[in-house]
Amino acid sequence: MLAFWFRIPFWQRVLGAMLLGIGLGVVFGEKATVLQPLGTLFINAIRMLVVPLVFFALITSITSLGDTLKMKRLALKTVGLFLLTAMIASLIGLTVGSLMDFSTITELTTTEVRERDIPPVATVLTNLIPTNPVAALASGNVLQIIVFAVLVGIAINVVGEKAEPMRKVMEAGAEIMYQITRMVLQLTPIGVLGLMAWVVGSFGLETLLPLGKFILAIYIACFIHILFTYGGMVRLFGGMSPLAFFKAILPAQLVAFSSASSFGTLPVTHKVVTEDLKVSKNYASFVLPLGATINMDGCGGIYPAIAAIFIAHLYGIPLDATSYLLIAITATLASLGTAGVPGSAMVMLTVTLSVVGLPLEGIAFIAAVDRIIDMMRTATNVTGDTMVARVVAHSEGLIESEDIEPVPASAS
Repeated sequence: MLAFWFRIPFWQRVLGAMLLGIGLGVVFGEKATVLQPLGTLFINAIRMLVVPLVFFALITSITSLGDTLKMKRLALKTVGLFLLTAMIASLIGLTVGSLMDFSTITELTTTEVRERDIPPVATVLTNLIPTNPVAALASGNVLQIIVFAVLVGIAINVVGEKAEPMRKVMEAGAEIMYQITRMVLQLTPIGVLGLMAWVVGSFGLETLLPLGKFILAIYIACFIHILFTYGGMVRLFGGMSPLAFFKAILPAQLVAFSSASSFGTLPVTHKVVTEDLKVSKNYASFVLPLGATINMDGCGGIYPAIAAIFIAHLYGIPLDATSYLLIAITATLASLGTAGVPGSAMVMLTVTLSVVGLPLEGIAFIAAVDRIIDMMRTATNVTGDTMVARVVAHSEGLIESEDIEPVPASAS
């Protein structure tokens, strides 16, 4: 029985659970709310992952740079461009999400009512530095955990050989958390079943109407980011026309879209970057695996920004300017840790939701259509990897030949 269950693709299991949950809610009405504890179990398991996963994944991402690359400037430029595009992606996500009408006839209510005391921006910035890192970890203060993890990662790199045991401990911790995440994510169909049965049984089918708009918003934001951010950077700093760039990387985009896996697309991405974009093989071997790990504009920038706005609308929770700022900052930093296992973007979404005080129960709606969204997110991520490879390689003289169509000299 279990063998048959796991032979079914994960996204089909989640989608089937969603449809079953909706059906149970329609047929049994309020009686279907008896399944709500299944959803609560899933949400609690997701919450359990957030602190250790963010901590270990961020440190490991930073220490992966290490000192193996002689030109540290190259590494800093690569990571800097990753972060820049992640911030732009989150701003695009916030803009598109704000312009979309996600309102629904019936507003949901959270199972856990939390006071949303949003402090001033200055207070938020000063509170980024934890006075007690252990307390930050224990209380789940995500922003302080991120800052502390970044500092630990940088310090491990600076100390060097003496800190090698700690680096290995952090890598082992990250691998352990990736494995636990894989295990917890197998509960997704059960959680979605319980939450959807509860929501539909309590509030009716009209609560699901904005879901199509949410998917559309993700695709629109990703297309804007790909065409204007990536295309613009390639034209201005990559020494080639956007049309030639997109034509060269199309095979990688198609594989990424169909497989929904940045790591699974790596062989194709490496081929188009080295053979068609003419990037040095040594640099390509560095930037592409790193990009598949920490360059997650679709998963860590656009997706959590729009998802936070969508869930806020769904529950009738207003967001102010400070909330938007927190979403942008958190979504950008979360992109550094949004990798390792398929589907972990959903885990990282809890980081953004927690920071602005939004109910995690809303994840069930997004999980139900995650496969459709993940295809476009992954295509965006892989496109970003290829763009960074071309732009940094061009700026550092790591392009092996220039027989690709260049930007016309008369172009403005």
